[in-house]
Amino acid sequence: MARDNINDILVFLAVARERSFTRAAAKLGMTQSALSHIVRSLEARLGVRLLTRTTRSVSPTEAGERLLQNVGPRLEEIEAEITAVSDLGDKPAGTIRITAIDHVIDTVLWPRIAPLLPLYPDLHVEISSDYRLIDIAAERYDIGVRHGDQLEKDMIGVRLTGEVPMRIVGAPAYFERRPVPTSLQELMKHNCITLRLPSSGGLYAWELAHEGQPLDARVRGQSVFTNVYHMLDAALHGVGLAFLPESMVGPHIEAGRLVSVMQDWCFPFEPLHAFYPSRRHSSRALMLVIDAIRHKE
Repeated sequence: MARDNINDILVFLAVARERSFTRAAAKLGMTQSALSHIVRSLEARLGVRLLTRTTRSVSPTEAGERLLQNVGPRLEEIEAEITAVSDLGDKPAGTIRITAIDHVIDTVLWPRIAPLLPLYPDLHVEISSDYRLIDIAAERYDIGVRHGDQLEKDMIGVRLTGEVPMRIVGAPAYFERRPVPTSLQELMKHNCITLRLPSSGGLYAWELAHEGQPLDARVRGQSVFTNVYHMLDAALHGVGLAFLPESMVGPHIEAGRLVSVMQDWCFPFEPLHAFYPSRRHSSRALMLVIDAIRHKE
C-alpha cells in the first residue's frame, strides 16, 4: 500500500504542478483517464479531496496544497539521491530537459549537444522551444536559457555566448516605398514586424539606446508573430522592419537581401546563459551537458 501511495502521489504532483490533466498526461506518457482514476483512488484511500476540478481548470485543495508543498520537495530529494547513486556507475545516464527559444536551440544548444549523443547512448535530451520566462523548477526542466540580466538569484548561471549584437533590418523592396529611418520619431512611423510575448500577452518593445541612454521603442505594424523565424521571413518579403539578432540577419545583410538601419541605436544584449537550480547533487548527465554547451573562449 505504501509503494502504491508513493506512485500515486507522484501522479498527483504532476497534475497539481501542471494544473491540468492533459499536460500532466503528456509529460508522464499516460492517458488522462488513467491519471484521473489514479488521483481518485488516492483521494479515496486518504479520505480527503486533493484536487478541485472544473471544466476549465484543476487546482489543489487545502489538503492537496499541503501535499504539494511538504511531500513534493522530499520526493524530489529522493529522486536526486537516486540519481546521485546511479551516477556512481560507469556511464552518465538519464534525461536532461531543456527549454529555450528556437533560434538559440538551432544555433547554440543543438550544435554543441548533438556530438555528445553518439558518445553516451544512455544520455537523453528533451529540448522544448518556448518564449515564456519559465520557472524551470516548477515545470521540472533541468536547464533554461536567458540573457545574463534576466537570471534568477537562486540559479546557477553558465555563459553560453558573448554579447548578442542586434540589428534593425528591412528588405530593399520595403525601402523602395519608405524612407530609411534615422531617428526614433521616424522609426515609429514605419511598418514594424512585432513579437507577441506569451508570458504577458503584450507586444515586445524594442530595446534600443541613444547616446548611451536605454529606451523601449513600442513600435507597431501590420504583422505580429510569436517566433523570430517568422519575423525574419516577413522582413525578407518586404513587409516591414524587424529587430533581430545579428546572427540571424547577418548573412542576409551581406547578400543584399536585407538592409541594416539605425545601427547606432542598437546596443548588444547581455550574453546568453544556461541556468539550472542549485542542488546539493547535480547528476553527471547534467554536468556533461552543461560543460558541452558552455562558452569556450
